[in-house]
Amino acid sequence: MATKKLPKVCPSCGGVLNVHMMHCTGCETTIEGDYVLPTLMRLSEEDQKFVYDFMMCSGSLKALAQKMGLSYPSVRNRLDELIDELGRLG
Repeated sequence: MATKKLPKVCPSCGGVLNVHMMHCTGCETTIEGDYVLPTLMRLSEEDQKFVYDFMMCSGSLKALAQKMGLSYPSVRNRLDELIDELGRLG
């Protein structure tokens, strides 16, 4: 069974979605409320993967550039764009 992707934007108005309910399939516990998604979860899947890969490369842009097959400046620019995006979301 394919994993569903978490929607982050309202399909009706384009607003940011919050989490309203969480459910444990193991014990059937349900928690309801209005919770804001953590900043990193509000990033696109592609940006989340970049952050993950960056962490797995121990924060080495050189290693990340090699893994991605890109130049160091390209990866550095991508990181700068991601930092700007996190500032907007934060």
